[in-house]
Amino acid sequence: MDRTAIVVIAYNRPQSLLRLLDSLTNAYYPDGVDVPLIISVDKSDSTETEDVANDYVWEHGEKSVRLHETNLGLKEHVLECGDISREYEGIIMLEDDLYVSPSFFMYSHAAMNRVRLDKRVGGISLYSHRLNVHAREPFEAIDDGYDNYYLQFASSWGQAFSTEQWEAFREWYEIHKDDEIAGDNVPLNVSSWSEKSWLKYFIKFLIDTDRYFIYPRVSFTTNFGDEGTHASAGVNDLQVPIAGMRRYGQIDFHFSDTEESRAKYDAYFENMCLDSRLPEAAKGDTSVDMYGTKQNGGYKRYVLSCRSLPYRALQTYGRNLRPIDANVMYKIEGRDFFLYDTQKPGKAPEVNDVEKYLYNYRAIKAKEMLTVLKYRIKMKLPFGKPKVKPVKTVRTSGEKAIAAGENATENIENAEAAVMNVAGEYAAEYNNAVVTDGENMGGSMPDDATDYIQTA
Repeated sequence: MDRTAIVVIAYNRPQSLLRLLDSLTNAYYPDGVDVPLIISVDKSDSTETEDVANDYVWEHGEKSVRLHETNLGLKEHVLECGDISREYEGIIMLEDDLYVSPSFFMYSHAAMNRVRLDKRVGGISLYSHRLNVHAREPFEAIDDGYDNYYLQFASSWGQAFSTEQWEAFREWYEIHKDDEIAGDNVPLNVSSWSEKSWLKYFIKFLIDTDRYFIYPRVSFTTNFGDEGTHASAGVNDLQVPIAGMRRYGQIDFHFSDTEESRAKYDAYFENMCLDSRLPEAAKGDTSVDMYGTKQNGGYKRYVLSCRSLPYRALQTYGRNLRPIDANVMYKIEGRDFFLYDTQKPGKAPEVNDVEKYLYNYRAIKAKEMLTVLKYRIKMKLPFGKPKVKPVKTVRTSGEKAIAAGENATENIENAEAAVMNVAGEYAAEYNNAVVTDGENMGGSMPDDATDYIQTA
């Protein structure tokens, strides 16, 4: 077996690091295989993370801890850890707030062997997306009979690189590290990321060189999203199910290559293999924008989109099958997606956002929806919590502070009441239209309620 090292990137999250290391220890490794573990700890004001790294007992091979005397920051730290691939035949790179599947090592090794010679593969993801991070809507790759799909979007929640893959990126980066990461083919969400992001550069590298990351259909890592330098609070919207125990030799992974795959997606999470299912006139000249996140300036003559655009529709499709691209693949009738001819002006069609919400969020109940809405709005209120100035005198300042607090509280209560009235009207409207048991409903609240509070 090729010598592949596990590289852990750690910074100021000792409990997160310990949780990851325990999941690594409990994973399966072939008998007789030495698995090097390298823990790279960036400089911080605390030694707790360093202590966890030094004290942890690694039973599957050699362990080394690399401590940095100055704070590198996330981008430089990741770049330096990636360079460790030069010391081995490949590395598995993990940030400290991840958790691995018991079978992560076997998947990583199998995938690396499968794509090592494919110049169009820039890296290997251990994570499998369930969310389009640009549209903030559910994502699932269409099933093409293989255990993988391809995405022109680099992974940062568990990734593996052969030495050659990492060197290809490094060579590109040295030439383009001062370039602006923008353009019609780069999602606005990505180009707006901080310059401290290494990921935005790797995504641009994939786009510029027409490369992809290979992704598993079942995830071999998951992300706790713990509070840290680039996260002000822990989140769980990136949590995904992880694969269970699969022992070496008991199961084979069936990987497609980039040419035969019919589940190949661009940086916007849009299927790049729908061309053969489109009308003859649109083949080879269509921009796929089913999530509606692409910039208009990058459109080809024909556009397949969920958006309401002022052009004549050559073909329409429904939003019934899952994932959404299956509706085009199998030519499902409906008026949820439109194949526009941008050279022929026409009346912009009506778009039913409610049906999209119900399609995307099918399990939420009305009561739960209103509770979440109320919480979200309160968190965005500029006067969410009364701020009382320090009391300078017993009577004058104190009375002013109390009055200010009472006034702010009253504002919150009035705003909440107004929002809940609006929300109640929508809930009643939706319930009358789609709810059969008086409780269950999919979808999420339209923007009107939030718009109301922003003008309060």
